[in-house]
Amino acid sequence: MQKGIFDRIISFLLGASWAILIFGALIVFKSTIFFGFSLALFSTLLYILLSLFMILAFDAFSINRQRLQEAKKQTKLLQQLNK
Repeated sequence: MQKGIFDRIISFLLGASWAILIFGALIVFKSTIFFGFSLALFSTLLYILLSLFMILAFDAFSINRQRLQEAKKQTKLLQQLNK
């Protein structure tokens, strides 16, 4: 099954979000370790939480798109049965 441009963009953004989460958490931790371990850990966890929210949003877009496509298919089938 071919994916549309919207699905490709969402897939790309989802993958990029995971990469940003991993590398960003490392960068945030290394840049704030000079202020103390507890502050570095807190800021890294806060960054991870915000990044996971971004990943969750992209995943929700993808799921809602699939749900819409399935609803369109079902509507078309129901209209054919109604005739």
